[in-house]
Amino acid sequence: MGYRRKYHLFSACGLNCGLCPRFYTDGDSKCPGCGGEGFTQIHCSCSVLSCNQRKGLEFCYLCNEFPCKKYNKWEKDSFITHKNMMKDFEKVRNNGLKVYQNELNEKIEILNNLLDNYNDGRRKSFFCLAVNLLELDDIKIVMKQLKNETNSKELNIKEKALIARKLFETMAEERKIVLKLDK
Repeated sequence: MGYRRKYHLFSACGLNCGLCPRFYTDGDSKCPGCGGEGFTQIHCSCSVLSCNQRKGLEFCYLCNEFPCKKYNKWEKDSFITHKNMMKDFEKVRNNGLKVYQNELNEKIEILNNLLDNYNDGRRKSFFCLAVNLLELDDIKIVMKQLKNETNSKELNIKEKALIARKLFETMAEERKIVLKLDK
């Protein structure tokens, strides 16, 4: 069975697992989120979770040593961006975990809408990144614009995907956010 966490969509280290492309992958490379069912079969040894378990903590930000040297290894992104880890932990500290989880759940719902209705098979990673990096209010603005620009027209999925990408890129540019993984 392995290690299980109550809320596997927000990792112990501060990643938004529910906004990761691997969370939405079918097949062997699908990740169930931090401490989700089958997590230990995919991530056999997670030093962050081992450390948290040893200290009896659910999240790294609760540790007196946070941020520790483990955070230095995340200068580059993997499948998911690491850019907002500290910022998201700060939101949890300021507003509480429940408020942050509600915000993340809302972002996940929007991401699912994008993947179901605007993904031409080439936009999953882009949508995951955009929803992860932009603030919820900005995402809602983009979604309203997207609905207005696509609902009244007969558009195929490729056309909808291009409009969605352009709207997210425009919002990100206004916010001085780069929608690319740091590799």
